[in-house]
Amino acid sequence: MNSTHLRTGMFVMPIHPPTKPLAQCLDEDLELALLCDRLGFDDFWVGEHHSSSVENIVMPEIFLGKVLGLTERIRVGPAPVCLQYHHPAHVAGRLALLDHLSRGRLNVCFGPGAIPTDLEMFGVLPSESGERVSEAIEMILRLWDGTVPVQMEGKFWSVSVCKNLHPDFGVGHLHRPYQHPHPPIYVPSISRASVGLAKAAERGFRFISHHMLHPGVLRQQWEAYSHAASAAGRTPAPTDWAVSRNILVADTTAEARRLARNNSLGACIQYILGLTRAAGHRGLGAWKRDEHQADADCTLDYFLNEVVIAGDPASVTRQLLELRDAVGPFGTLVVTAHDWDDPAVWKRSLELFVREVLPQLHG
Repeated sequence: MNSTHLRTGMFVMPIHPPTKPLAQCLDEDLELALLCDRLGFDDFWVGEHHSSSVENIVMPEIFLGKVLGLTERIRVGPAPVCLQYHHPAHVAGRLALLDHLSRGRLNVCFGPGAIPTDLEMFGVLPSESGERVSEAIEMILRLWDGTVPVQMEGKFWSVSVCKNLHPDFGVGHLHRPYQHPHPPIYVPSISRASVGLAKAAERGFRFISHHMLHPGVLRQQWEAYSHAASAAGRTPAPTDWAVSRNILVADTTAEARRLARNNSLGACIQYILGLTRAAGHRGLGAWKRDEHQADADCTLDYFLNEVVIAGDPASVTRQLLELRDAVGPFGTLVVTAHDWDDPAVWKRSLELFVREVLPQLHG
């Protein structure tokens, strides 16, 4: 690993047992946010899901508003704002407000949602998701410019602030974000080399790689992003790329691997694999090391051996160094949060990560 400082983030999908009371889930996720702030994490991300008892935070901006009031320095962000479910004017306004409330501690991640019943609830065809996201981003950026009058007609939405403008009374005003020209914009990335990733590179957006991706896929993503950025006249930098990983640190490697297999980390992987098999229109391909890997080989054992990072502090340090050397210079490492089925285990893991692993990475 080179001398570039490695930023750290935490991503709360969230994944919780459907039998655990929602209020308890939220309390534990809030406690995690406060712990991350105290331990010095840079970013805290929360996912958006509208119709799941497992992934159960409906509006991450509301949750993060409380996080902002309880923390001192950590940056927060919805990951992603599922743009195909929301009118762009609503997204632009509420995120601008949150940016001001945070005094510039806001990150944003724009992308599609994937829960099948979320798509059904909002009447969105999966085939339209990409177009809806692209159209919404264009409109949001235009609204954040703050200039009126504005008239935009899209395939899915229209925005008009043209008539009945009364600037003397403040009527017809568009709120700009606190950060200029806007908060850092990220996109989620699952595919090896997608059109969306290339467009993000061209526009200077950053990207977050999914925590289930094989290192070989991560390397392909960075190559695709770098090529598109260079073609657009941009120099790709480590700050452009955040990599999510499932990480568990324990006092011994044997204990860490046993825990990862049997606790909420392993359950999370099994849940995603099961949901992908049941409802994923892409199938298991996104999670494989390459196109030759058989579906039957896409198992928990495969992830524990080739994707998950579990071990004692020295082992986790070595695995992270090897990962970054193998895939490319990601500038942010995002730890994936898991349900606190055993709070002591997860708190101990974070403390070992921050106090024993990170100093070795930076040293």
